[in-house]
Amino acid sequence: MDYCVAIAALKQSDPILASVIEQVGSCKLDQVQQTGDLLFSLSRSILYQQLSGKAAAAIHGRFLLLYADKPFPTAQDILNTPDETLRGVGISRPKVVYLKDLAQKILDGLPTLTSLEVMEDEAIIETLTQVKGIGRWTVQMLLIFRLHRWDVLPVDDLGIRSGIRRVYSLPELPDKKTVQHLGQRWQPYCTIASWYLWQSLELNWGLGTRDW
Repeated sequence: MDYCVAIAALKQSDPILASVIEQVGSCKLDQVQQTGDLLFSLSRSILYQQLSGKAAAAIHGRFLLLYADKPFPTAQDILNTPDETLRGVGISRPKVVYLKDLAQKILDGLPTLTSLEVMEDEAIIETLTQVKGIGRWTVQMLLIFRLHRWDVLPVDDLGIRSGIRRVYSLPELPDKKTVQHLGQRWQPYCTIASWYLWQSLELNWGLGTRDW
């Protein structure tokens, strides 16, 4: 995927971000795009909420092993799985509720990824946040890493806020209004700017690769 036009526009509109882009180098967002259908993507997101990447990956792996005879469980498979079986692989009680609500809404006619692809970002957010445990941030991650939308700014993301604080030398973490104000200069390429802000954390603090 060619991000040249987006990067050129971001450099021109924001000299501070331009210096980050120069240090980080080429955008590799296309190399970490996720796969799978909507059930796979959102169930993974639910299991990863509020956990370290390593712990979440272990639980997600054990969850998939419950259905080792198929590539991935169907919505009906999840609904048929006893709650205690799901709890037994490390899934918290609230997340069991979320998974089963997701599965039920899939059966009830939640749009497929193909249907979502022709919808506007805000319409997708409104549709998917009807699922228990799926908030705006989770849908924004789907927009960025599964639907490849280029103008998404997750204003509540701690990594974005931390990156902005560091890059723009702010005394404290920026609030939502500050992030939105800064983001105006990045449109219509807020996703690309967000990726560089996440990378800036590794650049500045020597952290390992972000696990997307």
